[in-house]
Amino acid sequence: MQVTLLKSKLHRVTTTHSELDYEGSCAIDGHLLDMAGIREYEQIQIYNINNGERFTTYAIRAEENSGIISVNGAAAHKADPQDLLIIATYISMSEAEADVFKPKLIYVDAENRITHTRNTLPIQVKQAS
Repeated sequence: MQVTLLKSKLHRVTTTHSELDYEGSCAIDGHLLDMAGIREYEQIQIYNINNGERFTTYAIRAEENSGIISVNGAAAHKADPQDLLIIATYISMSEAEADVFKPKLIYVDAENRITHTRNTLPIQVKQAS
């Protein structure tokens, strides 16, 4: 039997752009993608904390360490700049695999800089100067 589990989560990222005149997708800071293990063009689920909207799109890579979270195309109607989002991916696996699997959880501050993680390799968080 296969089960579907949370693969990764970017928790409470802040929307930086909402671009209606774009072909679609969600541009995400490349460093956040890497830390969460999200591949470019991978399907993502977005949950808007501000308005309750939930929608599906795919991830595209934004500039590394830019803090960009840009909701594009038709989905731009579902998120405004400064909205808080949860971006999640899911994975199907056997029950035996699920017994040992842990999702990558990434937590950020108001500028979309990583504050801490769970189930990832240790990271060095840059302190504000």
